[in-house]
Amino acid sequence: MDTKRFKEKRAFWLLRLATYFVVFVVGYIIFDIVYHGAGAISWTFLTDIPRKSGSEGGILPVIVGTLYLVLGTIVVALPLGMAGAVYLSEYAKQGRLTRAIRLAIVTLAGIPSIVFGLFGLGLFVIFLKFGASIIAGSLTLACMVLPIIIVASEEALRAVPQSFREASLALGATKWQTIRKNVLPYAVPGMATGSILALGRAAGETAPILLTVAAFFLPKLPNSIFDQVMALPYHLYILATQLPDVNKVRPLQYGTALVLIALVLGLNLAAILLRSHFRKKYRW
Repeated sequence: MDTKRFKEKRAFWLLRLATYFVVFVVGYIIFDIVYHGAGAISWTFLTDIPRKSGSEGGILPVIVGTLYLVLGTIVVALPLGMAGAVYLSEYAKQGRLTRAIRLAIVTLAGIPSIVFGLFGLGLFVIFLKFGASIIAGSLTLACMVLPIIIVASEEALRAVPQSFREASLALGATKWQTIRKNVLPYAVPGMATGSILALGRAAGETAPILLTVAAFFLPKLPNSIFDQVMALPYHLYILATQLPDVNKVRPLQYGTALVLIALVLGLNLAAILLRSHFRKKYRW
């Protein structure tokens, strides 16, 4: 065997082993949570209110609070992120200013989530006087995922061949007609996938909601967007660190973690189905 083939084979096996290692670790974590958490899942657990600081009872307010936060994040971040991506990709002049804006967006996408929590605390909770509430938490999460949505959407728009635009403009269509009918339909799978994955991250984040919305113990459903709520990631943190009888609450920890994973996997599955639907509908 010559040297080139040996190096190629070695690189192939290193890549394969790295992939198997990642799959094994992730699979083991998911298996452990499902194995220990499945016994805690019941109709009562999902629909009852928590009692005794969350050490007993169900997690209905926790699930509802998380869904409200995800919904609020979608309403704010999705249209803003996609509109920003369309502007930067299709309308903005590609000069220094645009490059500086892109660099700022990419930088924001890499900032730790606790920084966004402090930003939300200062702007939405204190300065705008929303208090610790659903709207403050949703806006903070929206600010956190907005750069990710913009970057993913812009990449999806750039992947559409330039010839599509040129052909449409040559036939007399306006810029907006070209974008709406000949660019967006083909970019939607990538835009939707990146956006939903970002929203899945928002559903599992603890640091941003810790300072802006999450309550330690609140055994009731919210009445308005200005109410505090319990949320799955923060409730899991409380169960794991703040309650003294660890053995007693361990099944609740695994059950809560399983519900959180199911929620995130549900969002990811929605992204896969959406991408598959649009790819079948629009091909080039």
